[in-house]
Amino acid sequence: MTQHPTDAPQFYLTAPSPCPYLPGRLERKVFTHLVGDRAPTMNDVLTQGGFRRSQNIAYRPACESCRSCISVRILVDSFRPAKRHRRNLKLNTDLVGTESPASPTSEQYSLFRAYLDARHADGGMIDMSMLDFAMMVEDTHVDTMVVEYRRRGPDTMINGRGVGDLLGVALSDILSDGLSMVYSFYDPEAAWRGLGNFMILDHVRRARARGLPYVYLGYWVEGSHKMDYKIGFRPQEHLMPRGWERRD
Repeated sequence: MTQHPTDAPQFYLTAPSPCPYLPGRLERKVFTHLVGDRAPTMNDVLTQGGFRRSQNIAYRPACESCRSCISVRILVDSFRPAKRHRRNLKLNTDLVGTESPASPTSEQYSLFRAYLDARHADGGMIDMSMLDFAMMVEDTHVDTMVVEYRRRGPDTMINGRGVGDLLGVALSDILSDGLSMVYSFYDPEAAWRGLGNFMILDHVRRARARGLPYVYLGYWVEGSHKMDYKIGFRPQEHLMPRGWERRD
């Protein structure tokens, strides 16, 4: 389907499928395409309205009998690291993140495969090939970046780059009002570092440096243990029926 710049976005509804977060439930999604010159503006508006991006698709849950998926964003200016966050930052002071355009590499894919095999072996992404991964990273019409995390080296203060093995990767959109973390993964053998939380803390810092008020974390699913980490970054806002509401 061709969509002209003056056309309103067309929305579609998926068929019911098993919910990946809550056993025994079905999920449906409403989605639209993010293509053309209007894609960045649409991505801004839709993210603010609770949508998430995957490649050139923006989607959000549209389940008939469940409202457990709640969009979450961190309030950057008000955020102050808790004690556990300060421990995490101290533990990872030897790491540095380097921003680059959204371009996939074989090194990223190797880390991605190791992460999936160790952490999400029963997930829907487990069969992704290198081509699938490349599409996930670079098939986008919006402003997207990759942040690669490595150990600091002797020249890091000069060139801003780390050295050695790739330890973590974050694929993130740059919005008019924040950073939206699309997907992140890390070395499962370095799980002791708490790299998932570290990358979120680092994105708060990056958003603050850009003067952006929010870091979007996607959906917190009440009742899903693996999503509980998202509500630890407070204060934050949850998208409720009446709009974004603060949670301290």
